[in-house]
Amino acid sequence: MKKLVVATHNPNKIREIGEILPGWEIVAEDSGAEETADTFVGNARIKAQSIAPRHPGAWVMADDSGLEVAALGGEPGVRSARYAGRDGDSAANNALLLKNLDGVTDRRARFTCALVLIDPAGNEHVVTGHCPGRIRLETSGKGGFGYDPLFEPEGHTRTFAELAPAEKNAISHRGRALAQLRGLLER
Repeated sequence: MKKLVVATHNPNKIREIGEILPGWEIVAEDSGAEETADTFVGNARIKAQSIAPRHPGAWVMADDSGLEVAALGGEPGVRSARYAGRDGDSAANNALLLKNLDGVTDRRARFTCALVLIDPAGNEHVVTGHCPGRIRLETSGKGGFGYDPLFEPEGHTRTFAELAPAEKNAISHRGRALAQLRGLLER
């Protein structure tokens, strides 16, 4: 089984990556790197480059993902996990998002995922995946994580949190980004 080291401390991302890339051993390693870039690609690059030296000759990847809401000028964006202040507090992030969208009729949004993959030869590959949709007026569903209970992907009537994992992974920003890398990983 091939091994992919992913720079993250988020078990939900590891689970999703494993579901999307069956046959790969997905190993999480917290990069400890501060995400100081103002783009998803920049933050993914910081994380991937911080762990790659510890895994020479291995496949190494980092993901930076987030929600961009049109009416909020792209917020929460690269600060999606820390939108309400505390890293990973999904309930607080969702509550703040709903508060900031109170009375707003334009609920268009998209999830973005930037992946930086460093191959065993040390070459860097960058891809980005998007999933357009809209923000619901209230949360719905028990699955997924983060903003999933509020996000209804375009062409669907259920939130990411209401979709089965396979359904979500087939259309999600992370699924779309990983699909772009699949050919490279399978060589």
